Amino acid sequence: MAWVWLAAAIITEVIGTIALKASNGFSHVNASLTVIFAYAASFILLGLSLKEIELGVAYAIWAGVGTALITVVGISFYNEPFSALKIGSISLIIVGVVGLNLSGPFSVSR
Repeated sequence: MAWVWLAAAIITEVIGTIALKASNGFSHVNASLTVIFAYAASFILLGLSLKEIELGVAYAIWAGVGTALITVVGISFYNEPFSALKIGSISLIIVGVVGLNLSGPFSVSR
């Protein structure tokens, strides 16, 4: 179940970041409220995932996958520029996340 919590934490973090862009500096109330609730949900869900997943692994996956997804959203929906370097960097994030997952046991429970 911890991996489901982590996936949900990533999704809500991405939603919060998209809403942050839409809030236009917190000048739009609905988007601003979405930021607050999405980030709160993300941290709660991340906390739940930490019951079974190592702290370093969970945080790296949460931050890395969230960063990669937000970069793809920025390129796809906000016409942000992309380059071979940006695509390569996203690839390195993904490789790093996979490497952490392969590095050893996922549970801190003893």
